[in-house]
Amino acid sequence: MKATVWAGRNSVEVREVPDPSILSRRDAIVRITSTAICGSDLHLVDGYIPTMQNGDVMGHEFMGEVVEVGPGVPPDRLRPGDRVVVPFPIACGACAACASELYSCCENSNPNAGIAEKMFGHPVAGIFGYSHLTGGFAGGQAQYARVPFADVGPLKITSDLSDEQVLFLSDILPTGYMGAEMCDIQPSDVVAVWGAGPVGQFAMDSARALGAAAVIAIDKEPYRLRMAAEAGHIPVDFTEVDVRSQLLELTGGRGPDKCIDAVGMEAVHGASHIHAYDRLKQAARLETDRPHALRQAILSCRSGGIVSVIGVYGGFIDKFPAGAWMNRALTLRTGQCHVHRYMQPLLERIERGELDPTRIITHRLSLDEAPHGYDIFKNKQDDCEKVVLTP
Repeated sequence: MKATVWAGRNSVEVREVPDPSILSRRDAIVRITSTAICGSDLHLVDGYIPTMQNGDVMGHEFMGEVVEVGPGVPPDRLRPGDRVVVPFPIACGACAACASELYSCCENSNPNAGIAEKMFGHPVAGIFGYSHLTGGFAGGQAQYARVPFADVGPLKITSDLSDEQVLFLSDILPTGYMGAEMCDIQPSDVVAVWGAGPVGQFAMDSARALGAAAVIAIDKEPYRLRMAAEAGHIPVDFTEVDVRSQLLELTGGRGPDKCIDAVGMEAVHGASHIHAYDRLKQAARLETDRPHALRQAILSCRSGGIVSVIGVYGGFIDKFPAGAWMNRALTLRTGQCHVHRYMQPLLERIERGELDPTRIITHRLSLDEAPHGYDIFKNKQDDCEKVVLTP
């Protein structure tokens, strides 16, 4: 079959790779009908996530048709012919973390838990197409994928909603929604979102859906800010204004009630000298992540507010404003999204017309065009916000 593979830092190729097969009783094989390129994939391409190997199949946002199931998958749960969306974290459904609906912290799905434990202190769940740190599972930017624990993860789609309407239930829509949900939004809240990429856009939409009075979008790309403004959010270009000063002005001097970091480790926010400092330390591997957006969110949030972090961080950061966090009674919440928890409720919101995931799609390409898709997405060319691939 054809698949998009990691071919080294800053190199992605489409190659012929072996077809997947059933390896465990609870496996399923899914024929991919739609998949997508995620901002998190760029961290792999840029070389900031360790343990990638040449030929690793990429992609963790995918859906398709079940073509085979293992004998341990009950037929009333999943059977060939079912149309499914597959969540990006792989969860066993039975461990203590899964019992608490902390699916991205599953204790049983990552066969390389020892590597993750050395990096994070404790193991994390397996993730499709996201390095051997998270299990080395082949991803979904391919014609077929093996889905472990298929009796737990995939969400059946029984309505006539299109792939594009439900594909993002695999990752970015639940991630954005969880970022907003962690804010405990009240009707009077002003919510500021750093990053107007796909996850940031969904965090903004979710904050509105959860009742926020106003949502502020912080970015520098005109097309992203325009997209946010068209959805009813307040755009702030961080290259034209001092973000903290602008947020104070927009909130009567108090700062946003809730702040969401939807940027993560490759942030380009911040003053030029701070940006240069972090780029230099990151290039020398003296720190792994650039935390401009996180620093700014903590310093901008009103005292007693909540900072929600859904942008991906992989290792270590410098100059974390612990004093502001502690002395101003800020609550910091974060986590890889527990996608399984949100898929069905968000599907129902889509069916009711409360959320429109298709609004962020700007490019539709074939799987063969994946390298081009990565190039324009990474370099923000052709107003590229989100690429959907069809195998």
